[in-house]
Amino acid sequence: MSSSGFKFTLLVPLIVACLMASSARNFHNDFDITWGDGRGKIVNNGEVLTLSLDKASGSGFQSKNEYLFGKIDMQLKLVPGNSAGTVTAYYLSSKGSTWDEIDFEFLGNLSGDPYILHTNVFSQGKGNREQQFYLWFDPTADFHTYSILWNPRRIIFSVDGTPIREFKNMESFGVPFPKNQPMRIYSSLWNADDWATRGGLVKTDWTQAPFTASYRNFNADACVWSNGASSCKSNASPSSALTNSAWFSQEMDSAKQQRLKWVQKNYMIYNYCNDAKRFPQGLPPECNMS
Repeated sequence: MSSSGFKFTLLVPLIVACLMASSARNFHNDFDITWGDGRGKIVNNGEVLTLSLDKASGSGFQSKNEYLFGKIDMQLKLVPGNSAGTVTAYYLSSKGSTWDEIDFEFLGNLSGDPYILHTNVFSQGKGNREQQFYLWFDPTADFHTYSILWNPRRIIFSVDGTPIREFKNMESFGVPFPKNQPMRIYSSLWNADDWATRGGLVKTDWTQAPFTASYRNFNADACVWSNGASSCKSNASPSSALTNSAWFSQEMDSAKQQRLKWVQKNYMIYNYCNDAKRFPQGLPPECNMS
């Protein structure tokens, strides 16, 4: 091999490594830690964000960008050990009295008991659409990917690529759907021992503090909202500038539908659509749709 060929062979992996590094998301660029007086930290050169909770305060962050539709991925590793009384909330939300919101909330547990993954959808200030699940793995032992796919027709909650919940646009049946208000990404770690664990029966054990949750590998393939306009050309056509616009019209194929049924059969522990006592005037209209 010539010396020039040898140099080229050495340069190629360096160029690839530089391109990969430049494409990596950095928490410093995407998020602001908004409260917690130093309990939230961005570490490892921006690759990891941690939130902590002690008896004095929890902590939280929010995205610099607002989004109007997108596929949002984040890897979380939840508070290990005895996390009873704590809640790690990770969600999208708009502002105002008629806000929209798409929620993941992780309800802490006594050591050895499973976390409860709580989901909810608010549209125009109205929620009461809770579904709760156990997970099929220990969410404190390693990072797992929690995703929200939000397009004009549906919202899909997924864990490690497995859908756990779908909320369809049923505006034609009088059900409000989040589609007009841009939302930021928020997360917080806070004390909710008045309700979080067994309805408040189990209190936070502060001898275990500080409690810490960790975040990495954020990705938003999404329409960014800025100065009253979307980075997507219109509500019907994502901009060609988006790296992957399949999410804008994505729905679940038969394999994903089967995975969703598997999760809901084996791991769902609460569904508002099955709680007739809570809705004496009749279940919400979306509950009667297939």
